[in-house]
Amino acid sequence: MSGKLFIISAPSGAGKTSLARALIANVSRCKMSISHTTRQRRAGEEDGVDYFFVNKQGFLEMADQGVFLEYAEVYGNYYGTSRFAVEEMLTDGINVLLDIDWQGARLVREQMPEAISIAIVPPSIEELERRLRSRGSDSEDVIASRMQLALAEISHCDEADFIVLNDHFNEAIDDLTLILDGESDKLRPLNSEIQALLDASAEARQQ
Repeated sequence: MSGKLFIISAPSGAGKTSLARALIANVSRCKMSISHTTRQRRAGEEDGVDYFFVNKQGFLEMADQGVFLEYAEVYGNYYGTSRFAVEEMLTDGINVLLDIDWQGARLVREQMPEAISIAIVPPSIEELERRLRSRGSDSEDVIASRMQLALAEISHCDEADFIVLNDHFNEAIDDLTLILDGESDKLRPLNSEIQALLDASAEARQQ
């Protein structure tokens, strides 16, 4: 039996990466798709484990050859999802998680409409900013830029098949597991602040 493709999107600071890693550890036959990137390798990262690290010229050549399901430039670096790697895992019966933004999610859904998309949101905008500041490594300008991108990401959450609230880590993991197990009818509702933001964003796009 073929695996299923799950797209997970979230604004920076919403806890997407930590949730995805915990989900993979808890769910059998489930793996994260490893992206190609042109950014510099950070301390402790391994090629082929965290990312496939390539130079810009090599990346753009791969893009021209149609290697990627989707790719994007983020903060001056390119990131892309290998079509072959994803399709190979799905054929092997492995459920694949893609960690990409809403624009990448839209591109993947156009090519693979059977994909199931999940948007992860923080409990509030204030909590999102607190999480970004708690990292202690970004300047005010960087935080402001990340907040602007985060609001744009949240405004497109209603394009996803499911929205998961990451207010309590273990409960968010439970929600994600329900989606993977096909029991999405048991998901917790969103809180009023995030729901109001989504409603306002959807109304704005219709005008």
